[in-house]
Amino acid sequence: MTVDGKITTRTFSPIDFTSREDKAHLFHQRSLGEAVLIGAGTLRHDNVRLGLPGTELRDERLARGQTPYPIRIVVSNAGRIDPHLKIFQSDISPIVIFSTSRMPKQFQEALRTKATLNLTKARSVDLAAMLQQLRGEYKVRRVACEGGAELFRSLLELDLVDQLNVTIAPFMFGGANAPTLTGLSKEFLPKSVHCSLEQMRIIGDECFLTYRIKHRR
Repeated sequence: MTVDGKITTRTFSPIDFTSREDKAHLFHQRSLGEAVLIGAGTLRHDNVRLGLPGTELRDERLARGQTPYPIRIVVSNAGRIDPHLKIFQSDISPIVIFSTSRMPKQFQEALRTKATLNLTKARSVDLAAMLQQLRGEYKVRRVACEGGAELFRSLLELDLVDQLNVTIAPFMFGGANAPTLTGLSKEFLPKSVHCSLEQMRIIGDECFLTYRIKHRR
């Protein structure tokens, strides 16, 4: 994020204001878990495959007894996920979509051939139940959430985040319409989230921070 706390521009353009070191850091964090999680809005804006570059990270995963690539998880309450996005053009790992019965039938038909659909009759995806299902059915112990801000905020509100990795980039965007780490909502979180700083690294003009989230009791 920028020095003034913005994670993208007001037009939600793909992030291109961080260094190669930051992008390598992102891939490293993605590679550690059994699954990578992303919201449909961020997937649409960034249009990423959620893969891993080169062979080093994949070799490290294989040495740990993991699959070459993490399972790719997409969350969308409305279910309007474009089946032509890049993520659906590669079969590097399974794709699992958690959505609701509000997903239009034409999207269901198009996506069923590309991913495993989990549709709930509720108005929104139960994120805690989703994580339990991933643990039970897919043996997922660690999930890397790559946004967006609304999904991250929802996970925070439910006390489902253990670790936060933040890169402070040397820019300031300003303005009320560019989202922060927890989105555009003017409302406070239901409860303050307390963090404990575990690591700080400075590379060039960027600061890499790792926080441990202190869970509520």
